[in-house]
Amino acid sequence: MRDLKHFLFFEELVCSSNNDLVRKAKEQGRVCAAFVCENTPEPLFNLKGCFGVRLTAPNTGSTDIANYYMTSLLCETSRALLERAIEGGYNFADCIIAPDGCTMMNRCIENMELARAVESGSDAFFYEHMEIPMKTDENGVALLVRQCRNHILTPLNRTYGIDISDEAMREAVRSHNEVCDLIRQIGEFRKADKPAITGYEFSVIVLATYVCPKDLLVEPLRETLEELKTREPDEKGYRARLLVVGAEMDDPEFIRLIEECGAYVCADRYCFGSFPGREPIELTEGEDVLTQICRHYTYQCQCPRQMNMDKVYARKAYVDALAKEYGADGILYNQIKFCDPWAYERVTGAATLREEYGYPVLSVDRPYNIHSSAGQMRTRVQAFVESIEVKKLREAR
Repeated sequence: MRDLKHFLFFEELVCSSNNDLVRKAKEQGRVCAAFVCENTPEPLFNLKGCFGVRLTAPNTGSTDIANYYMTSLLCETSRALLERAIEGGYNFADCIIAPDGCTMMNRCIENMELARAVESGSDAFFYEHMEIPMKTDENGVALLVRQCRNHILTPLNRTYGIDISDEAMREAVRSHNEVCDLIRQIGEFRKADKPAITGYEFSVIVLATYVCPKDLLVEPLRETLEELKTREPDEKGYRARLLVVGAEMDDPEFIRLIEECGAYVCADRYCFGSFPGREPIELTEGEDVLTQICRHYTYQCQCPRQMNMDKVYARKAYVDALAKEYGADGILYNQIKFCDPWAYERVTGAATLREEYGYPVLSVDRPYNIHSSAGQMRTRVQAFVESIEVKKLREAR
């Protein structure tokens, strides 16, 4: 396939936390609110005069300094973020807002704060730590509303004068939904037998929407969507179509590795992916806007932090529905090394999808930077793809 016009631009954006669009927004005098979890309502960071950036640590190598603070037995994502902060990689941020999605990320941000790792050069810089729901119900919604008001909206308003009115939040949701709609339309091309976009390309484009000011991505996304409508797909087919499920995954090289093994990543249900993170937020009249935003995040959440049993079962059904919609031949469940919540979810999810839903499932734990164990992972993915091919041949007899 011919190269997408803006793809190199998207790749360069995700290769640096302090990327070109972040610097452009800062030059415009906008406040950068950094955050670290998919359970944090993104539109609240994209109010007028502000923009949100989800922290990543691209091209991570050694985490020796972070290991000293956190030990080598904690989640590699949290250690990579702390290492990058100590290196000065997040000095563009004007605040960091962290929900208690997991204890390891809590440790990461607490260490950043105690070590004064982020030096923005502004006395106004602040940290906020939020409590978020562990159950999907209206009590959880009420908790999230209170936490968002106390730890996101009020500090942004008092410290930086950000408009936190209902009207401002509605406009932020409208902008958020515009990006979500473009991502969903681009993602529809993955349903084709011969897709006009690779899974790797899609993962890079989606990741860019998490790490850049969203409004500055709208035009490149629109042009990419129009380009895909006339892009001729490769004639060479894929050996299998895979749905990738799991934990925080901000390393598109993992998707590239899978596709180099002959598979096509047709759908994504992982943190930093399009499901459920790029589902539009529906607002109605007559109810507080913040409540509606928080209800969306509480009920659409697919994180294993949500522990009520109906949600536990629903997460597997959600994966099954995605696999059917996007024509997946198999499912790859992944977790970042030493991630506790996803360690349990990966085991139960892989077993359930294999035994009760009948899918071939590969269950793996992976390093934060896939290049550190690419050979071993490649061997496992290749074997999995071959097993799917054998299954297809047996069924065809």
